[in-house]
Amino acid sequence: MRYRSLVLTSILLASTAYAKELKAYQDAKLLQMDSVQCGTDENAKKGKTHELLCQEYLVQTDQVLYRVRPKDDRHSVLLPIGQNAQFRLDKNKMLLRVEGFDNKEREYVIMSIKPRGDSAAADASPAHLNHLQ
Repeated sequence: MRYRSLVLTSILLASTAYAKELKAYQDAKLLQMDSVQCGTDENAKKGKTHELLCQEYLVQTDQVLYRVRPKDDRHSVLLPIGQNAQFRLDKNKMLLRVEGFDNKEREYVIMSIKPRGDSAAADASPAHLNHLQ
């Protein structure tokens, strides 16, 4: 009887572990990549500092625009702009893979989320208003 309950318990635990499905991928398009300042590097020997640049991508879905940066800046890969991609969200991270590139899932940190307007091009570029208008 003990053996039977042990087997039943292990089957139950295994089924609950497999029941947690991965979230489905969403379709997106890589619109642009910008180099943005993400810190400074100090050279202690020469007393000089220079700004560090990070890749920041604009990822567009049907309803939302995401600005994301690679989680690991040291081993980041330049992604092909204009290509279709698939992603899934996990807390404040985006797990992104580009179709036809290498299909490897890469982790990105979400910097901002913005609902899409009528024109993707208008949303992609920041608005600078003249104070005299």
